[in-house]
Amino acid sequence: LTENSPCPVDAHEELLGECESIWKQMEECQSKLTLLRPEKALKSDDKLSRLMMNARALAAEHNEWQQRSPEIISDNLDVLLALGKEELQKVKKDLEMVLSTIQSRNEKLEEDLKREQQWHEEQKLVLDALNEIEKEKNNEAKKLSRTRALHELQHQEKKLSMYKKELLNALGEFLEEHFPLPDKSRSTKNSKNSGEPAVELITLHEILEILVNKLMRTPHDPFVTIEDSFWPPYIELLLRCGIALRHPEDPNRIRLEAFH
Repeated sequence: LTENSPCPVDAHEELLGECESIWKQMEECQSKLTLLRPEKALKSDDKLSRLMMNARALAAEHNEWQQRSPEIISDNLDVLLALGKEELQKVKKDLEMVLSTIQSRNEKLEEDLKREQQWHEEQKLVLDALNEIEKEKNNEAKKLSRTRALHELQHQEKKLSMYKKELLNALGEFLEEHFPLPDKSRSTKNSKNSGEPAVELITLHEILEILVNKLMRTPHDPFVTIEDSFWPPYIELLLRCGIALRHPEDPNRIRLEAFH
């Protein structure tokens, strides 16, 4: 037999004859089973007896099939070869269909994978671009914050300097009005009576400025030596009002009280 040659006529007829004989045997067995059925049970136990009878029949059939060994349909090699080839062709077609389905699914999965990879690459590029933008914005924000802080400090420094200038001017006007220097004629007369050369006295404002500058520049040594240009009544006024303090060991040195 070739691969595509049909089954021979003799083998086909032989197979049909065997099938008819098997069918006749089945009909005989069915008729025997019909004759062997017991008489109809009582009405009250009709359903139960019918179920029990079916269970026994199924159990007997099950035992019979368990004990029987499979029989070959035919002993003709041509028939068996033809049936085997037909069965193999069916299996081959089924496997080809399965293979085609799997290949189509694999192609679809590969396309989905390529799309997902492309989408991933695009998202990665977008993420990198966003990170760069965020980095630039953070740097700009830092620079802007530093610039703003510097401007604010400069503005505050300017305001403080202006406020300091206003305070100093107000203090100078107040001291000049309420604590003026002594008359030059009186100071000259006193210097002549004492026999000492005349010294130009400084204002109370200038004395306070000297004390403040000394305290700010050298806080570890804020004491100032009392010069001849310091009018003694001014020194006594500062000491009595608690604005200045005398050195505990040197009475000729004073310092400004650390109000800050």
